Amino acid sequence: MKKIFTKNISVALVICFVLVSYLAQAQNLVSNENTVSEVTKSNTVIEYPATVKVDKGETVGNTKKQIKAAEDTTWKPQRRLWGYTFGDMYFDQHSDATNRGSETMYNGVPANRNAFQFRRLYLGYDYEITKKFKAEVLLASEPSANTGTFSGATTTIQNGDNLVDGKMAFWIKNFNLRVRDVWTGTDFVIGEMSTPGFALNEPGTNAPVSLSEATWGYRSIEKTITDFHKNNSYDVGAALQGTFDPATKNFGYVAMIGNNSTASLLSAANANTGFYKIFYGVLWGKFFDKKLFVDVYADYAKTAASTSAITAGQDHSMLKIFASYTTKPITLGVEAYTQNIASGVQNSTTKLPEDATVNGFSFWVKGPVAKNWNYFLRFDNYNPDTKFNTADSYTVNTNYGSYNPTVKEQFWTGGLDYNPTKNVHFMPNFWLVDYKDQRTSTTAGYVHDDHTLVYRFTFYYTFGK
Repeated sequence: MKKIFTKNISVALVICFVLVSYLAQAQNLVSNENTVSEVTKSNTVIEYPATVKVDKGETVGNTKKQIKAAEDTTWKPQRRLWGYTFGDMYFDQHSDATNRGSETMYNGVPANRNAFQFRRLYLGYDYEITKKFKAEVLLASEPSANTGTFSGATTTIQNGDNLVDGKMAFWIKNFNLRVRDVWTGTDFVIGEMSTPGFALNEPGTNAPVSLSEATWGYRSIEKTITDFHKNNSYDVGAALQGTFDPATKNFGYVAMIGNNSTASLLSAANANTGFYKIFYGVLWGKFFDKKLFVDVYADYAKTAASTSAITAGQDHSMLKIFASYTTKPITLGVEAYTQNIASGVQNSTTKLPEDATVNGFSFWVKGPVAKNWNYFLRFDNYNPDTKFNTADSYTVNTNYGSYNPTVKEQFWTGGLDYNPTKNVHFMPNFWLVDYKDQRTSTTAGYVHDDHTLVYRFTFYYTFGK
């Protein structure tokens, strides 16, 4: 037993000796790799860390003076408070008699009403924690022209982003963390953020800056067509925003997964909470010396059935293409999309659920008129259900936005943009929606053609950007 013990001790000592020798040698190597040796006139060897810059022109006696490495002062962290506002002095010359167009801000506004009105107030703050990490906060208030009351279970609440007493209120629209270059050319973002549907516009990052809303450039006049008809512009989730060519940023992508709840705090009992998600994706590119911009967008969401639906669950998906071409003196833009809403409607004649297919098309043009003056003109065509049988009536099953399958819409807007100084705009314009019932005049519930026409003097300004 004693021999075995002695033998084991000997082996252990040998192993320890070899290990210590190896570590000592490795430490020497590391030390040598991280130092710079210099022989002075007195044959004294002085070693400096490799990262330290040495001023070889200055000596103290026979010894070189060691200089500390200079701090990096090239990075200036961003601490930016910013915001923008737009609103109008408007005159509602004519309103649709049956208040169709529940997706518009003038739904329910009586004819001949006139008022000064804010339509959006943004207050944002961008904070760079480090070069790698950036936080974004955005508060929004987006009141509608019709601020009638809504009766809840226990109280009466003002709609249109208003408090109970009718005052305008801010709410959280964006609150996210960006991790830059998780790999070269791609950022990771988590939190509440803009989706790649149309609104994403993040200069100084790997995200696109030329999607349809930024290129249209007149959100202060009206939303883009998919935003108009309630596609998500923001959501809570996580995303990768990247470029395939980081040096030139001519081609890129965004992939995002979200709650499909925007800023709403859904109850834990809601069937859509924690069970279903929405997936967003876009591929974008710039061509012909960046004059032509194209993006292809898609999304897919599985949702719980609404209370009126027969089916156990539903889904909806969208495919959209946007293209713009900029050349002196005009910019042209075209946006077209198709959307499928599974079991979106129920036929009142057959008593069966049917899929609904939505088609939308938007065309706009803008350009300069004179110094500090520009013009813009836009037309949208919207068909909520291309499979609609004109002799039948339908009820809505889907919980997607404020969907109405019976009413086709054509939207027109145009005006002038006076820009007296940077970030300040005054824009006289008109806003018109024509409504056409898809049902025949003999079908129960039919409503004759009508329109809403509003004349506006719009003001828009930004600060801190």
